[in-house]
Amino acid sequence: MKEKVAKVLNDRIRPALQADGGDVELVDVEGGVVKVRLLGRCEGCPFSTMTIKMGVERILKEEIPEVERVEAL
Repeated sequence: MKEKVAKVLNDRIRPALQADGGDVELVDVEGGVVKVRLLGRCEGCPFSTMTIKMGVERILKEEIPEVERVEAL
């Protein structure tokens, strides 16, 4: 499943974040829990929680039903 998550991050999520000066790094996948780290302008942004839940998590769940949640490290 880690490969599927990496592909969705690279194809659908990273380009949007990079366009705003940010990025996301896949740290690990444990069961249905995806662990990521926000980078660049996303790191420490007051909207980072919303980016994780409404952006990264929503898209990953749409594309990969096995994903239960996304956690930011």
